Amino acid sequence: MNKDILLKEVTYKAVRSSGAGGQHVNKVSTKVVISFNLAKSEGLSDAEKVLLNKTISNRLTSDQVLILSCDASRSQLKNKNIVIRRFLEILTEGLKVQKKRIPAKPSKNSIKKAKEKKSQRGELKKLRRKPGLD
Repeated sequence: MNKDILLKEVTYKAVRSSGAGGQHVNKVSTKVVISFNLAKSEGLSDAEKVLLNKTISNRLTSDQVLILSCDASRSQLKNKNIVIRRFLEILTEGLKVQKKRIPAKPSKNSIKKAKEKKSQRGELKKLRRKPGLD
């Protein structure tokens, strides 16, 4: 993953923030929206593209485009920095390969305790029965 190439491939767009805020919000475009085409990226290898396609598929559009936006701050520059940081975090987290889970086997002591507990429970139930005619 080459961060310099990836940041050059990202397209930025500044739009007006939604919601309350008065006059400032209505005249200044502070919200930053970035889009990144995963399929056409040259900063990622083919293996990385396949892995990212699998791990962050819920964030991608049908055209394999990742779209992120930020309107947390009143400053366009701060919003741009925040959204770039989030973009790089998403990619680095998506490229992490999870370890294969190996199911744990129960220990001999835990098996022994379970059998003892089961037999104790059976004895308790036997004592609850009505006495036989033997």
